[in-house]
Amino acid sequence: MTKFKPYPLWTDLPYAGENTPPKKGVEPYAGSWNTYFLRIGTDGFETLDGSPVLFEVEKPERIRWDHQLRIVKRTLANLTEEEIMIAKYWGSGPPSKQWTPIADRLIDTYNVEAPRAGRILGALFAGLSDALVVTWYLKYKWLVARPNQLDDQLATVICTPEHPTYPSGHATVSGAAEVILSYFFPAEKRRLRQLAEEDAKSRLYAGVHFPVDNEQGLKLGRQIGGIVVEQLRRERDRQGERIDTPYRENRHAPLIPPPYEQAIPFEYDQNCNSLLIDDKSIEQEVNTSSPKLFI
Repeated sequence: MTKFKPYPLWTDLPYAGENTPPKKGVEPYAGSWNTYFLRIGTDGFETLDGSPVLFEVEKPERIRWDHQLRIVKRTLANLTEEEIMIAKYWGSGPPSKQWTPIADRLIDTYNVEAPRAGRILGALFAGLSDALVVTWYLKYKWLVARPNQLDDQLATVICTPEHPTYPSGHATVSGAAEVILSYFFPAEKRRLRQLAEEDAKSRLYAGVHFPVDNEQGLKLGRQIGGIVVEQLRRERDRQGERIDTPYRENRHAPLIPPPYEQAIPFEYDQNCNSLLIDDKSIEQEVNTSSPKLFI
């Protein structure tokens, strides 16, 4: 039996358009998987040297979810074509997908040699794996309901993922990716921050996350990215020299998006049972005052 919590639970309410609440969900035990820059201790997560980690993320019982829902509905009622494009771009595939071409473009632009390219990619994706383990640990610990569970008429731009809403996996991954890649490519820090914030915001445009999911996810991801970077800074080669020499000359890497076209195209299954705003409805509703689809 789920312990009572003072907010609507993901396990108690169906998604809009469905008849039964979600059951098992996607990878409910991923929060217990092995990590690389963190350790799972007896009392929670630790750094590799055994220091406890207190994650800087707001407790869900302190959040006004009714207020958050109003923001989601207002956002969906006033979507622009650009926001729809952003939602669909970042929402195609798992959270790590769109960061793969970003990392690749940085490596190419800065002429990174093979061992360092491997180290950059290894650090990035190991860090993203840790970020998702922590996110899934919190998602299934708190079991916060999705926006379309609090409003049974709420239609979303993309399919609502089958796991609890808080915090956002895309936002946490983007925060971690921003910090890790900025360590190796500090001259690109400003652009990487813009991309991370757009990735997080895209989940609100899609209607699948509350704004606080994204805000707190970004904060959490940046904290995890910081833990990764601190470990990388400590590492030395056999001559006692620091392994990493960040690329400080700004070569203005042409990082995507835009354009909002998949660098690694794949036809994902877009069918789901929850309510979706179809393309025709989007054309009718964008920039109009009619709220029929959204409230």
